[in-house]
Amino acid sequence: MNPWIPRRVSSAPRYPECVIDDIKKRALHRTKIIEGQLRGIEKMIENEDYCVDIITLSLAVQKSLASLNKLLVENHLRTHVSHMYEQGGDQRDDAVAELVRIFELSNNRG
Repeated sequence: MNPWIPRRVSSAPRYPECVIDDIKKRALHRTKIIEGQLRGIEKMIENEDYCVDIITLSLAVQKSLASLNKLLVENHLRTHVSHMYEQGGDQRDDAVAELVRIFELSNNRG
């Protein structure tokens, strides 16, 4: 299994508050910025712009994605993980396993 392709946890329970409103607003804003940055990269490549300028924008996209990931992890910790910890037992173990997997994915950049 490719570690870069997210594994969907279809059995993950749904909670009343899946995404905190403020985090949702900020995450959606961040995705729109990323979308615009990606369109910019596409245009720069089509226009055969200077490679360093394209790379600079590409690196900005990576920072934007890291910012988005931080928001999503914060949301997950504040909602799902806290609920799973309260449940204890297997739920707590599952929460730890999820966080370890996220940590591994974030540190296995190639």
